[in-house]
Amino acid sequence: MDLKEFNENGHKLIDWITEYLQTLESYPVKSPLQPGEVKKALPIHPPERPEEWESQMSDFEKIILPGMTHWQHPRFFAYFPANNSYPSILGELLTAAMGAQCMSWQTSPAATELEERVMEWLRELIGLPETFTGVIEETATSSTLCAILSARERATSFLSNEEGLKASHRLRVYCSQEAHSSIEKDVKIAGIGRKNLCKIPVDSAYAMIPEELEKAVQRDLAAGLHPMAVIAALGTTGSTALDPLVPLGRICKEHNLWFHVDGAYAGSALLLPEMRHIAAGIEEADSFVFNPHKWLFTNFDLSAYFVKDVSTLIRTFEILPEYLKTAEGDRVINYRDWGIALGRRFRALKLWMVLRTYGAEGLRETLRNHIRWAAWLRERVEKAPDFELMAPAPLSTVCFRFRPAGIDETQIDRINNILMEKLNGSGFLYLTHTKLNGRFTLRLVVAQTHVTKRHVEEAWEAVSSTARSLPVPS
Repeated sequence: MDLKEFNENGHKLIDWITEYLQTLESYPVKSPLQPGEVKKALPIHPPERPEEWESQMSDFEKIILPGMTHWQHPRFFAYFPANNSYPSILGELLTAAMGAQCMSWQTSPAATELEERVMEWLRELIGLPETFTGVIEETATSSTLCAILSARERATSFLSNEEGLKASHRLRVYCSQEAHSSIEKDVKIAGIGRKNLCKIPVDSAYAMIPEELEKAVQRDLAAGLHPMAVIAALGTTGSTALDPLVPLGRICKEHNLWFHVDGAYAGSALLLPEMRHIAAGIEEADSFVFNPHKWLFTNFDLSAYFVKDVSTLIRTFEILPEYLKTAEGDRVINYRDWGIALGRRFRALKLWMVLRTYGAEGLRETLRNHIRWAAWLRERVEKAPDFELMAPAPLSTVCFRFRPAGIDETQIDRINNILMEKLNGSGFLYLTHTKLNGRFTLRLVVAQTHVTKRHVEEAWEAVSSTARSLPVPS
């Protein structure tokens, strides 16, 4: 493909993308394909000779597109979203065109300095104190891993970086029973070990109980273990439960524990002044993460990681071989030393464009609508005699279940699983489940870029009518 063909095909591709975005509602939200169907349709051997772009697009439409779950569909209510938006897509196109490796200031000065400024904007928008400094990471998993590794080094006086972890360290990390599975993954990667992740009981709202944390820390100290860090959830994945940051921060300060707050999804809500109360006490945290790629309309992946002690972060990750040394020295930031990856994409560009296109006012309006429409759904669930709200819904996630009268809990779990599969199999909408108190629970997340109240109303109509059409076990 030469530049002339690139230009022609690029214009056609933009037209295709535009039509796709205009007609998203015509697609089944969840791909109906069975395992192996896509691979079976692809040639066994790679092409020997060049193939035309038209042929590639034809195969994309015939083979790939039917196997895609449409995450940007306005009736995608599953998991947490991985949003995009028109300015974010354009930003990604520019990033791809530049093809820059932004590991240091010298390799792309604008990429570094734009990231600095954009993270300052984000800090201001969510009301974080200026004691925090931000850096863009890939995901909340990698951001939390940065926090755990920094905590490990502080706890071992940086000896684990030099000598490896020793049995004598016996480090312990604490999180709630409802915390995201990525924390378990991170403690494995960090060499702490799954057995040293202590999961703290939760209250009736699925939030960590501070008194139970204190007891666990005291038990570990008495046993000769080394408490290292607490990971608090500002919105758990299952139910968006909010851990109480004030008492947790107090415990961390008393025992010199690294205090990390994971607000991967819910952190975006802090753009709303009326929602800042959910993060009371965050000023005591050592680090905080939220994902603009979840609920701030920015293409995956982009995680905003804020840390107080930048020197500990850099000391944890810094490696400076001769070929990476530059003349600027300490006068500039080299983000290669601020996380796991050496190579870095120019992620700040798309976020910059999102923030400028929406403005703070536009972002707040969109978030408020999502929270308002989720509240409408919560009210419908609460008023329905055969449905049950399973957890508080402080943000835009509603956890509920169908509960027809006269059947036991096992049957209720089964009928809700059937309900979910039937809804998702229809292609009309897509939602997922969790388990709360051991009970099968449906989750509906109102957070898509282009979702409207109409889509939420249609979803409730589909859920309630489908549920009531199911045969109820006698």
